[in-house]
Amino acid sequence: MTINEQYKKWQENTLKKSLDKFKERKERFEYSSGLEVPRLSFPPEADSAYEEKLGFPGEYPYTRGVQPTMYRSRFWTMRQYAGFSTAEESNKRYRYLLAQGQTGLSVAFDLPTQIGYDADDPIAQGEVGKVGVSISSIHDMMQLYDQIPLDKVSTSMTINAPAGVLLAMYIAVAKRQGADMRQLRGTIQNDILKEYVARGTYIFPPAPSMRLITDIFSFCAKEVPYWNTISISGYHIREAGSTAVQEVAFTLANGIAYVEAALKAGLDIDSFAGQLSFFFNAHNNLLEEVAKFRAARRMWAKIMRERFKAQKPASWQLRFHTQTAGSTLTAQQPENNVVRVTLQALSAVLGGTQSLHTNSMDEALWLPTEKSVRVALRTQQIIAYESGVADSIDPLAGSYLIEHLTDEIEKGALDYITKVDEMGGALQSIERGFMQNEIQNAAYAAQQEIERKEQIVVGVNQFQVKEEMTLERLSVDPAIELGQRERLKELRERRNKERVTELLGKLVDAAKGTDNLMPLFIECVENDITLGEICNTLRGVWGEYVAEGF
Repeated sequence: MTINEQYKKWQENTLKKSLDKFKERKERFEYSSGLEVPRLSFPPEADSAYEEKLGFPGEYPYTRGVQPTMYRSRFWTMRQYAGFSTAEESNKRYRYLLAQGQTGLSVAFDLPTQIGYDADDPIAQGEVGKVGVSISSIHDMMQLYDQIPLDKVSTSMTINAPAGVLLAMYIAVAKRQGADMRQLRGTIQNDILKEYVARGTYIFPPAPSMRLITDIFSFCAKEVPYWNTISISGYHIREAGSTAVQEVAFTLANGIAYVEAALKAGLDIDSFAGQLSFFFNAHNNLLEEVAKFRAARRMWAKIMRERFKAQKPASWQLRFHTQTAGSTLTAQQPENNVVRVTLQALSAVLGGTQSLHTNSMDEALWLPTEKSVRVALRTQQIIAYESGVADSIDPLAGSYLIEHLTDEIEKGALDYITKVDEMGGALQSIERGFMQNEIQNAAYAAQQEIERKEQIVVGVNQFQVKEEMTLERLSVDPAIELGQRERLKELRERRNKERVTELLGKLVDAAKGTDNLMPLFIECVENDITLGEICNTLRGVWGEYVAEGF
């Protein structure tokens, strides 16, 4: 079959179905000179490798994108990561961002929340509301989404060890708003393996942690079908210092481990695979990053179809969120970060991301101000509406360099996955320190290059200036911690204590057994049991994970 015959077949089948559902943004896309922007470009004659390696958008192996029309029909979700101080303050920021044109929410939680402690726990002292919003009870969650209809907005929550509890709170709030939980859309990060590798906000040992994840898979497959049950995260692996190849390899290796755990728990591959999502970093080398995204998409399609024998096309698709690289932001000449973020965001769009967060220029210094987050959001909007790169599908496809890089990244990542498989899988490779050591070595090598000026960081090791910082600063009032403590004290005094005791007892029994914990989590939070009380109960049954030195 010639390339033109393949194209016609794609138009008549895949493209037509997509256009019937989602019309393109314009009748005709044009350049300033009046020339028409082609929907899709491809070689006049394709060799046998074209269909195998690239194909057409919306079709296996999805190298050219998971949607047949990509951004010609709908832009990516512009999802700015935000959260600080109290639920009330974060709610104001969310409504501000939505008013500025943001199209999805992304929640940052403070450190106590991330590791399952209430704001009044002694271990939380000094950290409440500092790096994210403080959420201890359903009432905090209700305030967080005040005047935000959860059946109309897609929400991403960066939460891992206690992800099931925070999702339970979200579902309970949606129910109180009158929303049908079967219509809820969003994502919980819920990726505990990368916490052991690169980030550190774990609570429980691996076995019960994996059980919590598969419980969420099973529950959402039946009850919240449009929810992405995990965001398998390369972002933090890259922030810890990995290379682009390592980011792809270790992320997909972790993804394989989650699929295997779900299958072992008795789930059918096609019942949950379509609800898996990924989270990647967009780093500075624009062309390498574009190739990285395309390689990851192709690799996952092959893994799901060939290794796990998934039958549904939705199970083969790697859908991902991207965040620009926080580790590349500099405190020196922070305005330069706007340029870095623009290039990184452009790589994500050219690579076919489904949603995007752009970092603010001042994040190397403090929590971003309203002005800086507006500039970050405007960066995405300018790329979408003014640059023209979203008007044609996979516009860099066929570039000799891009296709070479895509192939090379795939080859390097597959070599790593083979090594991980030989160790028994991702969890075993983590326990042996393999992933951690590979990332640490890469980070050390990169830092040495900077110190030797083999890699130039503008404003840091070259092109420095004497400067006086004039940016507006955002600070979190320490008094918010006292306010959170008071609210929790009042909550514990007014709730039904007998009911709390009864439910926590049921939670102990359930944690010792095999029943799905999600329905009980929802019942607990609806009866004013707090995040910390649930997590401490589970700590009492499962214990806590303690990392060993390697």
